Amino acid sequence: MNTWRKPAASVALLAAAALTASCSSGGAAAEGPGTTETTTVATPEAPTVTISPAEGNTKVSPDKKIVVTAAGGALEDVTVEAGGDQIEGRFNADKTKWVSKTPLKPSTGYSVTAKAGATTATSTFTTLKPERALQVIDVTPNAKGETLGVGAPIIVTFNQPVDDKAAIEGALEVDAEKPVEGAWRWVDDTKVIYRTAKYWPAHQKVTFNAGITGIKGGKGLYGVKDYTATLTIGAKQISKIDTRKKMMHVYQDGKRVQTMRISAGMATTREYTTTSGVHLTMERGNPVRMISPGREKGNPGYYDVMINHAVRISNSGEYVHAKDNVWAQGVRNVSHGCINARPDQAKWFYDNVQRGDVVDIVGTDRELEWNNGWGFWQMSFSQWKKGSALNGKA
Repeated sequence: MNTWRKPAASVALLAAAALTASCSSGGAAAEGPGTTETTTVATPEAPTVTISPAEGNTKVSPDKKIVVTAAGGALEDVTVEAGGDQIEGRFNADKTKWVSKTPLKPSTGYSVTAKAGATTATSTFTTLKPERALQVIDVTPNAKGETLGVGAPIIVTFNQPVDDKAAIEGALEVDAEKPVEGAWRWVDDTKVIYRTAKYWPAHQKVTFNAGITGIKGGKGLYGVKDYTATLTIGAKQISKIDTRKKMMHVYQDGKRVQTMRISAGMATTREYTTTSGVHLTMERGNPVRMISPGREKGNPGYYDVMINHAVRISNSGEYVHAKDNVWAQGVRNVSHGCINARPDQAKWFYDNVQRGDVVDIVGTDRELEWNNGWGFWQMSFSQWKKGSALNGKA
């Protein structure tokens, strides 16, 4: 019996061993000697890149954005060149989209190159020539090397009437070292004025920038050139005049630096009445020819005289100027509306004045109009802001 059982056990073990070997060998062993298995790996498709504006477009509107998109992959790089300048843009979070930041320049050729994986796409196009080119032709006050008073406005004049005032105003920036609230007011279709809510803080730089290139200002009207100016605000010079007391006091940075006896308008007519209100110094001349308005030679009240050291404070003919009638200064108001002072003191004022200095006059029943010269401080700031195309109704 024992002799019979041993071979049976050996056969069982061999069968188990054969089964184990068969299970651990995988499919290749079952195929027999000399056979191999081939695995095919799929090649991923290259990303698709789309650029707008498309290649060859020659009439692209300057207010159009450059947009680059990628499908099937992320954008690795987008380069845009125009006239040797690099144009900046922004990617979205997953870098499947890039959009230019700024408006395009009119009448300019653009070259776009975008890369995503193995795909490189390009586009060259040209922006259209505007029917009308919009530019800033003047910023006042802004003479070379000029120092301004704390009441100074920024008066911007364009070469073309602006229809879309909100778009153009949105491209105007004022950046001060000592910031203060301010607002623009359109006074006509070609002129917009910036005024602060309170006087500028003294002794600082203010930068004005009109980034209007490519901005649409109306039908067929586009900005074609940016404009930048740096303004220097000097001392806080405030002159206070009381026509009843016939006195003028000048303060610089809060300190009184000059006291002047003056003679103001005789007030026999409205024309000869000095205006009360917050004036700004606008310009100066030495001498200035002054001619009576609306009167011909030989008529009563006619005059044609040369006046020394004259500083204009309104458009209705008012100046602070020199006059020899010292007998009247501090005693009587005898002028045709101007503020006259002793020649040496008028010269001092002339020599020390900055355009935009404040001349605050009280004592008469004739109010300075807000649009008489630079009488902008006659208007409340809340009312001033209503002339903005962004904050109110222009």
